[in-house]
Amino acid sequence: MKIKLNKIEEFDINIVVLKSLKELKKEDKHLLKQSGFNAKEGEVLFQKKRLYVGANKLKGEDLKIAFSNAIKAILKTKYINIKISLVNKDKELNLKEIVEGLVLGSYSFNKYKSKKEEKELNVFIDNKDSKHKKTDLQNELNETIAICESVNLVRNIVNTTPEDFTPITMAEKAKEISFANGLECKIKGEEYLEKHGMNAMLAVGRASRHESQLIHLTYKPKNPKGKIVLVGKGLTYDCGGLSLKSAEGMVSMKCDKSGASAVLGVMNSLNAISCEYEVHGILGAVENMIGGDAYKPDDVLVARNGKTIEVRNTDAEGRLVLADCLCYAQDEIKDIDYIFDLATLTGACIIALGEYTTGVMGHNKKLKEKINKASEKSGELVGFLPFNRYLPPMLKSGVADIVNSVGSKAGGAITAALFLDNFIKDENKNKWLHFDIAGAAYREKVWGYNPYGASGAGVRLLLEFMQNQK
Repeated sequence: MKIKLNKIEEFDINIVVLKSLKELKKEDKHLLKQSGFNAKEGEVLFQKKRLYVGANKLKGEDLKIAFSNAIKAILKTKYINIKISLVNKDKELNLKEIVEGLVLGSYSFNKYKSKKEEKELNVFIDNKDSKHKKTDLQNELNETIAICESVNLVRNIVNTTPEDFTPITMAEKAKEISFANGLECKIKGEEYLEKHGMNAMLAVGRASRHESQLIHLTYKPKNPKGKIVLVGKGLTYDCGGLSLKSAEGMVSMKCDKSGASAVLGVMNSLNAISCEYEVHGILGAVENMIGGDAYKPDDVLVARNGKTIEVRNTDAEGRLVLADCLCYAQDEIKDIDYIFDLATLTGACIIALGEYTTGVMGHNKKLKEKINKASEKSGELVGFLPFNRYLPPMLKSGVADIVNSVGSKAGGAITAALFLDNFIKDENKNKWLHFDIAGAAYREKVWGYNPYGASGAGVRLLLEFMQNQK
């Protein structure tokens, strides 16, 4: 899809978004009512070179969803050249919201389809009567497209099968992104993990034929105003290990690389937003499989920081990978301002917050408030799950320092985050947040402007956070 700020005289279809029929001329209102169109969300109607689209509001998520519905309808037609008026009857729509609806809503993943339907659309956004300078609008358009392309990049990575996307593939993708964006890229294999005592991460990937990879990307602008560290869980596939998942539970486990994939998406966007922070992306790329060399329940693992972990469940593997990656990040990177980890960590988070919401946990209330503001501006949903004094004792082990999985399912998302808290240094406790994206990252259904499969959760949220720090 090509999107331009340009007036166009000849077009195939003009998208008109309405929240009610009141603003229409009497004859148009009558015609639309006769056709059964009442401007409700989800309604679309082609009429006289116009595509009418219903919306609850003409801003925010409502506007994004409306343009997503519009572009999906147009993709089913032969229309190629599309017109959108930024200003209609003195009401100016938000350019960023229009573009996000169009680009994110038009995404489809057809890599494995024998017949691929691809259609190149030309979208012309007429900025006549806009209160903004065209140069400012053009900059906003370029930035928004770049971010949306990174979101779709993440969707592609997560949707790719585990046979086609292994830990080595993730390392190659990181190199590709680093080259394209002028980032520093370090790749560490299992020899490094063993040498530096990263035995928790090493154990998880031990039974896989694919070598585990520790990936470190670095973005350094001139005179950075701070330092942000992002740590992503990159389980390219998770069968559960010897604590084997059910057949149903294993389906869609290609999505367990969503956290690391989101970090790649963020790193791919930093130049586009002219990020003023130094940003480090740490990815733990591992495959959790079964075999004679698999790690076992009852094993005791020693993490990079010396903590001993009793394995109670080999399907609680993501936190083991993150534990060592968090230790690595804090050992290698000094003077950290913020450290965030992203992971499809627990089904319990989906039970607690629903299918579409990222669970956020940590100690710092003010930092959570900043994330909440980023959530409202980006449109990515977040919910906050509280720590309390009674849950940490559940992690105590009779034979080691802590267990990797508690006996109770109650508060499972929180106890998983509290496990990770054991690997956050005291000086970084108030700088750290854990993002459980298990619900938002991958759904086998269409929702809003998100497709069946991967959503790219985390990218827009974190970029919005970075852009609005003073």
